[in-house]
Amino acid sequence: MNLILVESPTKSKTLKKFLGKDYQIAATFGHIRDLPEKKFGVDIKNDFKPKYIIVSKSKKIIQFLKKLTEKSKLTILATDSDREGEAIAWHLTQALNLDGKNPYQRIVFHEITKSAIKEALENPRKIDMNLVGAQQARRILDRIVGYRLSPFLWKKVARGLSAGRVQSVVVRLVVEREREIKNFVPQEYWKITAMLKKQNENISRSGEFEAVLIKKDGKIIPKLGIKTQKEADKILKDLKGAKYKVINVEKKEIKRNPLPPFTTSTLQQEAWKRFHWPAKLTMRVAQNLYEKGHITYHRTDSLNLSDQSLFAAKKFIIKNYGKEYWAGFLRKYKAKGKVQEAHEAIRPTYPSKILEKLKLDENSSRLYDLIWRRFIGCQMAQAIFDSTTVDVLTTNDKRQVTSYTFRATGQILKFDGFLKVYPIKFEEKELPPLEIDEILELIKLIPSQHFTQPPSRYTEATLIKALEKNGIGRPSTYAPILSKIQGRNYVEKDEKKRFKPAEIGTVVNDLLVNHFPKIVDVKFTAGMEENLDKIAQGKEKWTKILGRFYEPFEENLKQKDKEISKKDLIEKTEKVCPRCGSLLLIRLGKFGRFYACPKFPKCKYTEPLEEKTLGIKCPKCKKGELVEKRTKKGKIFYGCSNWPECDFALWDRPTGEFCPKCKSLLVKTKRGQIKCSKKECDFKIDR
Repeated sequence: MNLILVESPTKSKTLKKFLGKDYQIAATFGHIRDLPEKKFGVDIKNDFKPKYIIVSKSKKIIQFLKKLTEKSKLTILATDSDREGEAIAWHLTQALNLDGKNPYQRIVFHEITKSAIKEALENPRKIDMNLVGAQQARRILDRIVGYRLSPFLWKKVARGLSAGRVQSVVVRLVVEREREIKNFVPQEYWKITAMLKKQNENISRSGEFEAVLIKKDGKIIPKLGIKTQKEADKILKDLKGAKYKVINVEKKEIKRNPLPPFTTSTLQQEAWKRFHWPAKLTMRVAQNLYEKGHITYHRTDSLNLSDQSLFAAKKFIIKNYGKEYWAGFLRKYKAKGKVQEAHEAIRPTYPSKILEKLKLDENSSRLYDLIWRRFIGCQMAQAIFDSTTVDVLTTNDKRQVTSYTFRATGQILKFDGFLKVYPIKFEEKELPPLEIDEILELIKLIPSQHFTQPPSRYTEATLIKALEKNGIGRPSTYAPILSKIQGRNYVEKDEKKRFKPAEIGTVVNDLLVNHFPKIVDVKFTAGMEENLDKIAQGKEKWTKILGRFYEPFEENLKQKDKEISKKDLIEKTEKVCPRCGSLLLIRLGKFGRFYACPKFPKCKYTEPLEEKTLGIKCPKCKKGELVEKRTKKGKIFYGCSNWPECDFALWDRPTGEFCPKCKSLLVKTKRGQIKCSKKECDFKIDR
């Protein structure tokens, strides 16, 4: 009997459906070997040789698998087809002593279907050591930065902090975006809109249309061209008594192409936009769908689609929607930039399997339906819109030399095409039939004041997009990175679930930017990803890449250790310690800056540096105000500023409004629900 090893029990169960009695299938439950948790685990002097150990959770599994391999004719390693999967396969050969008395084969597939498994079994290969080398290089790079730089932060700032080769760059993006927002200076500008209609006709309100001022004396007015109300009033004065004449009517068909199938990045972005799912949840649900055989491999930056899947999509579209809905050819897509591995895009394994045919839980249903619609849609015909653009010129009987041009645009959906399956928001606006030289009636002119807006804070979707654009990380790392920077308390989410830097995140970022600029440099990090790609392609040796990185990094670390003192990061104040009378210091801790007594450990007095006042009177003592506070572990809560005299506190953020039932404060939960703060009261509002 042959033994097949995969990572998860779910994947194992799915494979059993396709394979007969000649195969036994077992799961490794993920990685079985890794660098030690509490030791550096890399022999720098011996060409960066890693000192792998069997992880504690895998010891019993390895004993079990050894017994199975001894009884089997052949061990087949069927772990995932990316670098991590290749590394797991290689670690299995080492831990199970394969290729000695126990022969092995390596097979790869990008979907768990009968045909894909059959093809993989017919085309086995050996371990690709280039892919393994790329994974080892990434793991050791991360270990070097984490184990060398984190203790530096403990020594100079506070214990419990950490630095990471990729996480620190991501924190920098969030910190710099926050500074852009704070330093943004809004610029005023004005927009002038004309409400028009056909002359001498009894047209209903729905027949009115808007036209926006775009030109002055034939020259385009830029977005910020009308800077003040004074300039807007001057234009309104010029337009007093003006006639409005149609000078151009342009009608054309606009065709909109379908979007390409999903990659890991675009799937995570779309799941956030549609469901507000964090990347971690999206990947967990996608992995479940893949392991059950419903979708292709979910960690990919490729847009490739197999011919088999394209013909299946064509057949489904023509049968269910009609020939006019198929594109007329097999649409093939190519990813921009470098694609790491030759995977397919994320698609349903069987395009004919609509959601109703599958028994899935709620989250799996939502994600499968999204993936299915995106794939089917990408092979459908274009959506066609009838577009109309009308230019209206003003003329004036008075001695007025200035002319103004207004533009109205409209579009109507003519043929929905791919939108039938994959709807996208668009606005339909119909203009009345207009002819050149036609004089229009002005209903009113609307001047409106606007201000330029600062860039928005990153959401899960926009931060992942920024990582992909800048070449930071890879599809498999986006979700863990976003989880890690939040788990480390470097970054948190605001009420709209957008990322903002925590105070300690800003402090650590600034320290790294000033003293370890390469570690947090976007281009340097992207360049390192390119080096890892070269290792995977066999163009570079992983030990050489590590050597080029380590030597200047270690030299700089030693220099900075001498230069920077923890005292440099401590500020003196005039604030008196209420316990011993000493002048308090401002120190840095794991959760940011705080007041601390200089006589520690004799005097252990501390207090928060700044408390954010909510502008809400304490309902208990009526004297203090509610402020945002943190526990010693960094968890946010809301308490009375009159503490310790008043001990009123809430975990959920108070809204300032009061319960109509019992008059207690209303609070907003993390899920966005408004409810009464009094446990005994059941009043709540779902928003």
